[in-house]
Amino acid sequence: MEDRDRAKQVTAAILLRGREVFIAQRPPGDRLAFRWEFPGGTVEEGETPEACLKREMEEEFGIQVQVLSFFARSLYRYDHGLIDLQAYRVRWTGGRLQPRVHAAVAWVPISRLDRYDLAPADRPFVQKLRCELDTKRK
Repeated sequence: MEDRDRAKQVTAAILLRGREVFIAQRPPGDRLAFRWEFPGGTVEEGETPEACLKREMEEEFGIQVQVLSFFARSLYRYDHGLIDLQAYRVRWTGGRLQPRVHAAVAWVPISRLDRYDLAPADRPFVQKLRCELDTKRK
């Protein structure tokens, strides 16, 4: 099997504040420059997805999070390879938000996520978030 066919394990944080979700914009020069994403990162060898999320949120935003539960998975083939994106619900437990890598960050109402140019692998999570929001309204 070629490296291109092996899925790269990547995590994403679903960090909610009421009916808003935290998203971040990829920086210039990145393969997905200026696309928005649910923040996270690549799982390192020997690391669990949960540990990866904790590390990445600290490194990229200066905040500590508690990983609550698995949210959803998205498999997407980019030109540069297959991504296995695993999203987890997280809770912000400490630290002051200081974006260190991304071009921008935003707290976005779930109902308005479609106004942001999300990375393709992240898009399936929007529908699930909307369904959960609709269920809570009923």
